[in-house]
Parts: sequence; structure tokens; C-alpha cells
Amino acid sequence: MPDWNEIFEDLVSGRNTPDGIRRRYLQELHELTDRNVIIYYSGWVEKHDLDGALTQINYADKTGFMTVLRGLDHRKGLDLILHTPGGMVGATEALVHYLRAIYGTDIRAFVPDLAMSSGTVIACACKEIFMGKHSTLGPIDPQMMIPQIAGAIPAHAVIEEFERAYKEIKKDQSKILVWQPILNKYPPAFLVQCRKSIEMTNEMVTEWLCTGMFENQENAKAKSEEVVEQLTDYRSLKSHSRPLPPMRCRELGLNIRLLEDDEVLQDAVLSVHHACIHTLSGTRAYKIIENHTGKAYIPLVGLQEKGNRKKNKPQKNKPNKRKRR
Repeated sequence: MPDWNEIFEDLVSGRNTPDGIRRRYLQELHELTDRNVIIYYSGWVEKHDLDGALTQINYADKTGFMTVLRGLDHRKGLDLILHTPGGMVGATEALVHYLRAIYGTDIRAFVPDLAMSSGTVIACACKEIFMGKHSTLGPIDPQMMIPQIAGAIPAHAVIEEFERAYKEIKKDQSKILVWQPILNKYPPAFLVQCRKSIEMTNEMVTEWLCTGMFENQENAKAKSEEVVEQLTDYRSLKSHSRPLPPMRCRELGLNIRLLEDDEVLQDAVLSVHHACIHTLSGTRAYKIIENHTGKAYIPLVGLQEKGNRKKNKPQKNKPNKRKRR
């Protein structure tokens, strides 16, 4: 199987197109595993100027999955290849419920590179996770959006900040002058929202581990709770972007399989991965949801239309005129 450079040379030569080469390797992976294959790829790195809400997991993704799941033989199970920075907790929960309604727990996650935050949550809902030695998952502590602040902040960090403020002000009332402008940035009931988001994430991931990865295992609930506790331990992990390589994920208790243990499978998965990255970097696509038959849902930068581009010609990348946020 070709590496990143070989696929690039193939594209530059004009012998193939991003769509054509990606779909060829998807079909080859399906033939190897005899299972349904769906890729969920985000271009948050390649399209870094784009509104992050578009490249993250969101409710619009369900339309993409509805498109690519139609017509598949669901008896063959699902191999889900993930590359995402994460996204909305509610949208993630809705996607997992939908996939499980069709495939039950016969879902395997493949992480050729990164599946962070809610991407890790989706992986935890699968019966096993395939990773390379270079692959990483991440903490699953919920991220909270604040209108006055660009981006999101960890819910655990907000709670920790409130607790620290309470202790310091209780000890020294003059500290209120320091803490008041800091705490004023949070909207009303925000602390309650943070606690509820953490509770929601912990409950759903614990349930999915119990009924999927640890199904029929002794002490499945206790084991699931231990994994979730470690994945949400903000004080220990220190950062939401903390990379968790496969050996660390195994130590946490997750069912991790190394791609390096099966060279043929590794080559097939990485060929799909490299082809996807070339699509995201060389075209106007900022997200790819596609199955092994070539049916796809690929939203493009600057276009409102979203849908199946199976019969469309690939779009050449054009300068993104959106203002940097």
C-alpha cells in the first residue's frame, strides 16, 4: 500500500483524483475485512481559518450518516474510521444512539491519527479500538462555550476556578476585588451547566462501555466507571488536548488493538487515512462522511449545498476568503 508521498505523487501526476483514490482504498479495505466501512473525517487542521463549529461534531453530521448508511448490509457490522477534534456532547450522543440502533454493539473504531474529546467518546462506544503507535485519543471532559470568550474551556476547569475563588474569598474578603471581574465573565447558572455536562458525559460513556466494550465481563460497571474517571480526571491529565497514546489507553482499561500487529490491515487503513488528508488539504471539503461504496456526504467551504457528491467532479481548492476568526 502507498504512503502519504506516493499518494501525493499519484494526485500530482493527474493519474487520479482525490475522490477516486480515496474511494478505491475504501473499497479495498472493505474487501479485506468484509465489513461495512464508514469514514468520519474532519479538516480542522487543514481548514484552520474555518468556523470551528463546522469542523467539529455537530447535529448536521446525522444527515451525513443517514446518507451513507442507506443501502448497506447492516448484518456485516461497521468499521468506523475516526479523525476528529471532538464537538457537541448532545450531537455525539445522538450519533452513537443512531449507529447502535442499526448495528447494536458490532462497531469497531479505527483511529489512524487523532480522535479527541467527543471523538474518544464515540470510540468508547465501540467494542474495540484499533490504533497505531502514533495514534492518540484524548480526555473526555466536556468543553463549555462562553459568549464573551473565543473558543471553549473545560467544565472541570470552571469548577476548579469557582472552588478556588470560594476558598480564597472565605479566607480573605479583600480577595473579592480580584475574583469579581474573573467570575463576572460567566453567565448565570453556568456552574450548574458545567456540573450537569460532566454528569451527562460520565453517565453515557459508562453505559456504553458497560453494554459494549465490557459487555458480559465481570464487574463491567465498576470497570467502566474507573475508565471514565481516569478519562475525565482534569487534575491528573491537566489539559483537554493531552494526547493519550495506545499503551496509555490500554493502561486505562480500554480494549485497544494495535494496527502494527496486522501489517496488511495497517497498510489498508493508513492508505485510506492518507487519501482523506489529501482530500481535506487539496480540495474545498472540510468534512468527509463516506462509505465503502462511494456514497458520501461532503460539505464544501463556501457552498451551502451538502449531499452526495458521488457523481460530482472533485472540487479544486480555492483561497478561503472567510475572515480569520
